[in-house]
Amino acid sequence: MPEAPATGAAAAPRTAAAIHPGARIGHVHLKVADLDRALRFWRDVVGLEVQQRMGDRAVFLSAGGYHHHIALNTWESAGGAPPPPGATGLYHVALLYPDRPSLAAALRRVLDAGIELEGASDHGVSEALYLRDPDGNGVELYRDRDRAEWPRDAAGGLAMITRRLDVPALLAEAAG
Repeated sequence: MPEAPATGAAAAPRTAAAIHPGARIGHVHLKVADLDRALRFWRDVVGLEVQQRMGDRAVFLSAGGYHHHIALNTWESAGGAPPPPGATGLYHVALLYPDRPSLAAALRRVLDAGIELEGASDHGVSEALYLRDPDGNGVELYRDRDRAEWPRDAAGGLAMITRRLDVPALLAEAAG
């Protein structure tokens, strides 16, 4: 019987070509228990726009009219419970805002909706807010700093950090 190929850290490095640098994460589908409840979070709090709805089974949302960045569906999860702690699955979905005032406006909507932040971090390369949607999915709302501002180590490599984000200072940038 032939031996199975090695996997994990002991596996030989792959020599396949790297992904094209223009590739991006196009969209994420989230399984939800209640479509309307999830829609109130993703549309009314996060601010995504509905592009298409398929009854009580799915809705496709985006920023700027794209076909969808986030899809919510109940195809396999209607009435379901969130995964238990310690289970595998999605850690979080991250939404990138174009600038600090846009992130501040998102923070204002989150707080106005009575949603608690699980964390708020300055990573040197970005500023990030962490929370959960109604189905327990992790959500990161963040903005990147200009690449020229990213922290670097002595060899020029990326040196990300995790420091407490000054939430009141960010909130002060929210218009209105």
